Amino acid sequence: MTDARPLEDTILDERIELGVPWVTIVWNDPVNLMSYVTYVFETYFGYPTHEAERLMLMVHEDGRAAVATGTREEMERHVEAMHGYGLWATLTKADA
Repeated sequence: MTDARPLEDTILDERIELGVPWVTIVWNDPVNLMSYVTYVFETYFGYPTHEAERLMLMVHEDGRAAVATGTREEMERHVEAMHGYGLWATLTKADA
């Protein structure tokens, strides 16, 4: 059975799906020091110290923190970079 929707609707649906933001999540772990996590957030993401510390505390106290939002490809690069720093990180679609 074929889709009876006009081509324009199909293209619009594809654009909407591509536009869904993704999020990089850093998870708490029993290995890395809080000062090191803050350092990574400052040096890799360029966060000022107060924001890097706030995100680090979210990771420590809540078990995770969303540290970046963007395209899936960007978030995949961030996750790989976090793994390179020895941090646990994943990506997911942002909440609608």
